[in-house]
Amino acid sequence: MKIFCLGMNYAEHNKELNTTLLKTEEPVIFLKADSCLLKGGKPFFIPDDLGRIDYEAEVVVRISRLGKSIPTRFAHRYYDAATLGIDFTARDLQRKLSHNGQPWDMAKSFDGSAAIGEWITTDKLPSLQFLPFHLDINGHTVQQAVTSDMLHGIDETIAYLSRTFTLKTGDLLFTGTPAGTAEVHINDHLEGWLGERKVLDFYCK
Repeated sequence: MKIFCLGMNYAEHNKELNTTLLKTEEPVIFLKADSCLLKGGKPFFIPDDLGRIDYEAEVVVRISRLGKSIPTRFAHRYYDAATLGIDFTARDLQRKLSHNGQPWDMAKSFDGSAAIGEWITTDKLPSLQFLPFHLDINGHTVQQAVTSDMLHGIDETIAYLSRTFTLKTGDLLFTGTPAGTAEVHINDHLEGWLGERKVLDFYCK
């Protein structure tokens, strides 16, 4: 299983990180190891040796069939479900790596850093191209957006990925986070929604 992640995909999030507000020419892609996956409402154990850990709420789609060199117009046929996920990020380490021109792997791919909620099949959701979502922490909404705000859409990104990678059933795509990311703390309660459906619910330890 491959966990693909899309970076810098919401303009307002780019602004809060002091990066460009312009749309990147191509999707910014990085990968997480399969050991990052956290599911079933299990708690996220905050690493004590990576410095500040930020939450990043993202719509996640599940690849449902084998695909290579997929045209954008057919990309919707290659995923069958969506959920809300959290791309946990060691923020200080990420900034250090970026400053040094190094990959983000050590800041993005630590164990448990790809939390996902309950899968909802696409036939039970409104269009994924105009889907509202939000994340609450301790009962307060901290991130909210609509997928139409993405700089690079889901279908476009799947087509782009499939030029280089063979997509396989069970692969995941984290589609980027909107503004509002911040540090998580022990005992924080994270709850996430796709539209009106609550799909994510877990604690930090």
